[in-house]
Amino acid sequence: MDTIRTDTLVIGCGIAGAAAALRLSDDPDHHTTVITRAADPADSNSQWAQGGIVTRGLDDSPDLLVADILRAGVGLGLPCAARLLAEEGPELVRSVLIERCGVKFDRDASGELVYGLEGAHSARRILHVGDKTGEAIVEGLLETLAARPNVTLLQQHTAVDIITFPHHALDILAVYEPMTCHGAYVFSRETGDVRRVLAGHTILATGGLGQIFRNTSNPKGARGDGVAMAMRAGVRTINMEYVQFHPTSLSVPGAPNALISEAVRGEGAALLTPKGEPFMARYAPEWKDLAPRDVVARAIHTEMLENDYPHVYLDIASKRDAGFIRGRFPKLVETCAAYGIDATAQPIPVVPAAHYFCGGVLVDAWGHSNFDGLYAVGEVSCTGVHGANRLASTSLLEGLVWGDRAARHILENPRTPVETARVPAWVYFDDLEPDPALIEGDMATIRNIMWHYVGLIREEKRLARAADDLRHLQHEIEDFYRRARLSDGLIGLRNAVQVSRSITYAARRNRASRGAHYRTDAPDEMS
Repeated sequence: MDTIRTDTLVIGCGIAGAAAALRLSDDPDHHTTVITRAADPADSNSQWAQGGIVTRGLDDSPDLLVADILRAGVGLGLPCAARLLAEEGPELVRSVLIERCGVKFDRDASGELVYGLEGAHSARRILHVGDKTGEAIVEGLLETLAARPNVTLLQQHTAVDIITFPHHALDILAVYEPMTCHGAYVFSRETGDVRRVLAGHTILATGGLGQIFRNTSNPKGARGDGVAMAMRAGVRTINMEYVQFHPTSLSVPGAPNALISEAVRGEGAALLTPKGEPFMARYAPEWKDLAPRDVVARAIHTEMLENDYPHVYLDIASKRDAGFIRGRFPKLVETCAAYGIDATAQPIPVVPAAHYFCGGVLVDAWGHSNFDGLYAVGEVSCTGVHGANRLASTSLLEGLVWGDRAARHILENPRTPVETARVPAWVYFDDLEPDPALIEGDMATIRNIMWHYVGLIREEKRLARAADDLRHLQHEIEDFYRRARLSDGLIGLRNAVQVSRSITYAARRNRASRGAHYRTDAPDEMS
């Protein structure tokens, strides 16, 4: 069977995709197909989120949260989007995550929810499940979805391209019709076949793109797949230069850049030089160690460059007792112990790492793009909430809110899948077998270019070099893509070079330093 027909296709099943599918499942006559490239459907950016999810604290209000979001976004945040998040989000946390999915957020001895504090927040408003919040949320959502008979989950299926008209239409007169999306070509990692999945509505929920950088806190699948597919189709994307680097990832030779949650700083941890000296007061006297993550990441980067430090240290051991650290941050303790570090007794070596993409597919308040029938939710989208710099722990809530809203909009605007005869089947142009070693070599090249030239600190000479190198590399990758049989790695490589070029172009074009986009050669009047 080379064609699947479904009411809605959801590409990705992190919190945004799963929330959308769950809401869609409330209509028993609406069938939803969810695909994920991973063998384990829980393997997503959402699962890796440690710190928590924003809600409304005891001494909190929507106005306070909106103000914090907009301040962190450095003037580029969209006020109406921040307001929507602040007003609708907390109720969805209660009704969907707590009541419907049974997520057991941490509570105190009297059974009341415990609200945490994180950098740049003016109130304690973060719910968490130890430091495994994302894992607990995704587990709850997927378990609930598994019981829904009108939701089909296809694992190890990678979207190749979205199907759009007039581009893919067999009828040449479709050129006069509005731009529309009708599903996607999907590659089965098990069989090697590509099939059409035709859908009345399509939701991109593919997550981020941290894997295009050498150091990242993101999982293997975060290659920018959804953004790249949208760009190839001509869907509007914005704010591509705003890639947020997490200030604290584990820095141990031979170890992955495991994320160390900002909640650690929220609970009192201090950043120290290798000499044991605190330094954040020099960079952010107002916030010190609770400064927004872009400020902290650049401060660490600067300390390392100017003093030739291999890393700095994050010290929670001298601020909190061992019992508290083990209870509040079990994953941190476990991860550090695996690499010979006792987080309850010694400071943790850390470096910045690419973490969150603030730009993406431009969507409205319902997650709808400029193509009829195409939605984007979660990190792949740009709702305007994050502006130039994401406020800690708002990403999970954004995915929940816009996933739910996209589903509600779809249910209110039903659309029949296009006729199969109007869409061409997938055709291979050649039969070359992709070489995994060559693919990984090209990915390593992309990661090094992006880390050194389009990373934390940018300037024209570096960006120009990146643009030249990536243009040449993309030409070679596209040529090979046209001649080879598909693999998940080749699909990811093609997407990675495309989004890397777009980020580089946007970063080069924007000479004003703002939030996560920092240029040393920015004119003073534009900084």
